[in-house]
Amino acid sequence: MEGKASNGLLNYQATNAATKNLFAHLRKDDQWIVRDDVCIKFLGRKGPLTIGYGSPGATGVELEFGTAMGNHFDEPVILVKAAWGGHSLFKLFRSPSAGFPASINKELADAQAAVTRSNVKNGKNAPLPTMEDIKTDYGSSYRNMMKEVKEVMNNHATMFSELKGTTPELAGFVWFQGFNDIFGAEKEYESNLKHFINDVRTDLKAPKLPFVIGALGQNGSKPATGGMLVVREAQMAMNDVPEFRGNVKAFRADLLVDKAAEEMFPNWQKNPEWSHTGSDRPYHYYGSAIWFNRIGKAMGESVLELLKVAK
Repeated sequence: MEGKASNGLLNYQATNAATKNLFAHLRKDDQWIVRDDVCIKFLGRKGPLTIGYGSPGATGVELEFGTAMGNHFDEPVILVKAAWGGHSLFKLFRSPSAGFPASINKELADAQAAVTRSNVKNGKNAPLPTMEDIKTDYGSSYRNMMKEVKEVMNNHATMFSELKGTTPELAGFVWFQGFNDIFGAEKEYESNLKHFINDVRTDLKAPKLPFVIGALGQNGSKPATGGMLVVREAQMAMNDVPEFRGNVKAFRADLLVDKAAEEMFPNWQKNPEWSHTGSDRPYHYYGSAIWFNRIGKAMGESVLELLKVAK
């Protein structure tokens, strides 16, 4: 969700004859459009929407998503982006109603054993971790995410002076995560995601808040297997939860793969054209500007579909 398509790649593909048409709607007078009707807050950064609101020097799904939102709404739009790489739904994004996992006692025992071994080896007497120490990390990113949203809701006019005199209204929520749950936490993902959706809506006092899920897709054109398949199917299963029908939409990110980046990656180090095609590893969707843009567009279309149903 941070966004890993390098800005250099976007600049190249936006001006290259073979790909420039894919980016034309995001540019004007040979420059990237800076939206005066869409603001974005991404942790410590904020401003009008344009490229560069991904990881440092990079762009993510927010560019196409925010463009779709800005084009749709007559009112100004604020994107609140809360994303930290490498965080799981099992632990850091775990929401309150999911409780603590059954494995937490083993986690405590393992942590205490590790400190005991270190004490013996180094002749120290460091205190052993307590259950409260172990519990601290659970849900920390969920809490930080909610803090980000509420901070913008309460202080939007201070953050964005052009929005003085306006009252923010929640319009939708987008979730794009899952890779860090495929390594042993995949079987619990479906349950955790149901809790997550319900808890987000409860905490934001928005019981039918449109909720869109970009289902895990790093497998690209290859069939998903193992934990990746389990997590993706858990995400897609949200479409069939009775109480979520008409207000939750999951779509498959793998079906939007940038095949040029996928085909070039195995020999990327020997291919001078790689920097014109991708900019990262498969687990970051090859850092493909095309793939991130396709996903962002699908997110926008899905939110608008749910808003239409809600009317």
